[in-house]
Amino acid sequence: MTLKNTLSNPYSLAELGFSPHFVSQLSLEELELQHPMRVVEVQRDRLYALGEKCLTELTLSGSNSIGALVVGDWVLADDQHRVVRVLEPKSSLKRRAAGTDAAVQGIANNIDTLFIVTSCNADFNEARLERYLALSQEADVDAVILLTKADLSDQVAQFRSRAESLMNPIVVLPLNVTDVKSRFELEPWCSSGQTVALVGSSGVGKTTIMNLLTGESFATQGIREDDAKGKHTTTYRSMRAIENGGWVIDTPGMRALRLQHTSDGITAVFDEIVHAATQCRYADCQHESEPGCAVQTAIERGELDPERLKRWRKLQREDRRNTQSVAEARKKDKQFSKAVKRVAISKRDRRGM
Repeated sequence: MTLKNTLSNPYSLAELGFSPHFVSQLSLEELELQHPMRVVEVQRDRLYALGEKCLTELTLSGSNSIGALVVGDWVLADDQHRVVRVLEPKSSLKRRAAGTDAAVQGIANNIDTLFIVTSCNADFNEARLERYLALSQEADVDAVILLTKADLSDQVAQFRSRAESLMNPIVVLPLNVTDVKSRFELEPWCSSGQTVALVGSSGVGKTTIMNLLTGESFATQGIREDDAKGKHTTTYRSMRAIENGGWVIDTPGMRALRLQHTSDGITAVFDEIVHAATQCRYADCQHESEPGCAVQTAIERGELDPERLKRWRKLQREDRRNTQSVAEARKKDKQFSKAVKRVAISKRDRRGM
């Protein structure tokens, strides 16, 4: 099924998620001459957006580049279908790019709810779920954990309890995504104008949930039974219409979710540890063997999970390291730009002599 067929119905701006947050960014001239459109698919060399009247392939102008745009973005386009301006998002999910590059990679913008998908098998991993939760909390986006393959497990209650212990409050829904009735359990987050995004490992059922919500038939891939890992079904991000209202953004399975600039999100996820740390005798307590450490006391009493403490420390270190490396890269870029300008000015002055 082609993108054109899946988004052929006319939609109002409100149904697309256009809110006062975006209206406030527009001048009267822009309201009269340009068209708000929402980015629904970003490929390497193509950009598609949906407006009130149609689905359009947009071209870029000026300093805009496809790499700077993210699925879910709102843009202003002119009558020639050129992107004039990208509007400031109300929420932005992003991570540090894979590899050695210090760049930030956008995942999805203008999301209302993040569906964090895992399954009731060997894929379930507390540390990975905590990363996704920290990502959502930093972006001020509601999170819901979806436990797929619940019909194939006799330990659903245990998986649910483990997921619920990761953040308070958090909604955890066990699902049989092959049962169309499961769609009704997701409806509270899928009303008209609302946008959800699906994140999780490959093979956990994100594409099946996409099919469930949209009524479409995107191809799915099986999993390897020995380690419960799956193949990538989604190779690029796209936004689709949910039946009877709302929008869903599917994302490729992430092998690595590297956090940066997420200190507030990490604090929100590990709030029980942060609260205990405020009771320590020393302000610079490392929560190891210092006298008067409230965190270690809580662990001894069984009130805190020592594994949670290890994962909290790990995420804090990673966030600081990645944030600092990005800041250093930006500083080097600025220094390089200044050096280029100085050389250009010097050459111009010599020519003028």
